[in-house]
Amino acid sequence: MIDINNESGEQVDTQALVRLARYALGALRIHPQAELSILLVDEDTMAAYHRRFMDLEGPTDVMSFPMDELRVPDDEEEPPQGLLGDIVLCPSFTDAQAGGNGRTNQEEMEYLLVHGLLHLLGHDHAEPEEKAVMFDLNDRVIAGWREAG
Repeated sequence: MIDINNESGEQVDTQALVRLARYALGALRIHPQAELSILLVDEDTMAAYHRRFMDLEGPTDVMSFPMDELRVPDDEEEPPQGLLGDIVLCPSFTDAQAGGNGRTNQEEMEYLLVHGLLHLLGHDHAEPEEKAVMFDLNDRVIAGWREAG
């Protein structure tokens, strides 16, 4: 189940984000009954989350709050089911950075949704090796999404 709430005050194609999340969960072999929450917020709200949970000032593009610590299964494992957690996106912040990343506003939001989902699944990018794995997987999921139309 994917729950999405747009509290950002911005026009966002939330149904496209839900379709992408559903696609990404399938591509990553996560059980279709796994629960995911997506929240879109304004910059002030994101800055408050950023300060409260990361001890960093100012807004950011995406934050992830894992719940059941689900992981991408190996090929022989059953897809995990449970509560993935929450992804918080800030559309006005992502819109401002989209052009610098060579993406449209929607593409930036989609890229960061997958990025947040990978964080929920235990991926990180603190170390160069981790970053290479996470960003490659992010790119592959987005490429598959684009190809699927």
